[in-house]
Amino acid sequence: MDRDILLEMKNIEKIFAHVHALDCVNFQVRKGEVHALLGENGAGKSTLIKILTGVYPKDGGRILMEGKEVKLASREDAAALGISVIFQELSLVPTLSVYQNIMLGKELSCFGFIKAKQEKKKIADLISYYGFSLGVNEIVENLSVAQMQMVEILKALACDAKLIIMDEPTASLSSHESKLLFKIINQLRERGVSIVYISHRLEEVFHLSDRITILRDGKNEGVVEKDQIVPAEIIRMMIGKSVSEATASRVLQKSEEKTILSVQHLSCLGAYEDVSFEVKRGEVLVLTGLVGSGRTEIIRAIYGADAYDSGKIELEGKAYQPQIKKAVAAGFGLIPEDRRTQGFSPLLSVSKNVALTNYDKLSQKGFVNKADEDRLGHHVAELVDLRPPNPNVFVGNLSGGNQQKVVLGKWLTRNLKVMLIDEPTVGIDIGAKNEIYELIEGLSQNGVAVLMVSSDIAEVLRVAHRILVMREGKIAKEFDAGIVTQEDILMASSGFEAEGEEE
Repeated sequence: MDRDILLEMKNIEKIFAHVHALDCVNFQVRKGEVHALLGENGAGKSTLIKILTGVYPKDGGRILMEGKEVKLASREDAAALGISVIFQELSLVPTLSVYQNIMLGKELSCFGFIKAKQEKKKIADLISYYGFSLGVNEIVENLSVAQMQMVEILKALACDAKLIIMDEPTASLSSHESKLLFKIINQLRERGVSIVYISHRLEEVFHLSDRITILRDGKNEGVVEKDQIVPAEIIRMMIGKSVSEATASRVLQKSEEKTILSVQHLSCLGAYEDVSFEVKRGEVLVLTGLVGSGRTEIIRAIYGADAYDSGKIELEGKAYQPQIKKAVAAGFGLIPEDRRTQGFSPLLSVSKNVALTNYDKLSQKGFVNKADEDRLGHHVAELVDLRPPNPNVFVGNLSGGNQQKVVLGKWLTRNLKVMLIDEPTVGIDIGAKNEIYELIEGLSQNGVAVLMVSSDIAEVLRVAHRILVMREGKIAKEFDAGIVTQEDILMASSGFEAEGEEE
């Protein structure tokens, strides 16, 4: 056993419904190294980390810490071994202060009384040591998203962890805050703490990592040492050379149809800057890029859900000032990123959910015609091939794919001009994905201008007529003609030029 090895995961297997999410995966982390875990969406990164942190049981293989085999049946088991994780989703109590969140579950106490003064000093020293711009008494709900992410990082640092897993830690951070994080990571490495770093921002990965492990389709694709990193080769390993040309690329062509939606020099401080584009009648324009590049914020601004600072929007050549009520009346529809909290009401039936966007047609003099509401629910259930085809079932009881069909279906009975779609197939099985794609293509064929956000490159290539790659709040690249490949998109979103492409 190499004394420099902190963690070894040997031949790890995980099976979900007869599908191998992980197939004999090996992963090794040395003491005091930054080890990046790379792979496309669905490659198995999250599953591997959940096994390591005790969230999922493994179906095969062994896990060793410092040469000794260990069992991880819970997060408590992982924490006891010195494993901390910083998830992309925040897990803070908004009404508590910074120091209370960091000390939650590990309070300093005497005879049942919390030693608040000592806790504050401990956290203040920690904040000072790492140079964070936070006050120990600040209430978390008053912080920016970036500052909340800093609190999450401090929670892990306060545990004196041997291994810290960072899942997209810079997604919500500014450039300055990201540099502070990189400084912290280097300090941790010097102190012998190991970091597992997961990020779609490849330039960060290449800059920070001592080694990179690449997963593809639940299997090991390779391990690369720092001095062997070649960006184009890493990307090809993530995608896989065996991918067929039919699924790895798409032929794009500019539309000559009438412009329906025009966005000109749209800016919002801290989110996106000077963004301009047009969407034609019947066109599917996809905004892609890394998490935090401003894609969702643009969609929400166009719909009227969020404000923007400057720029203008036109609908069919006329100035348009977004407001949600006006947007619906003008022919806009929206499928939000988080369907569970923003897309449907789980305790209402399919018919009731469909009615939510159609009460202007279903009500007369303030009263809703129940028979019309039921008929509309049945119509939409047939239109989207709902399974089971029962419009009276609670939407919360449906599968993820059928829930998304309802979210999309409630707009299909309206006279749509523009459909705004944000990450339409997250958490949906492959069969339902294809049905969602067919519904999107149906909108396009009926002349609806579709503006879609997606992080799934295979999905982008499946549906897009034109592609805009966003990076750090700006449009970094447009693909509007000829053949575009997965490698082209990954390179553009990561800030690299594809091999052979001129500057």
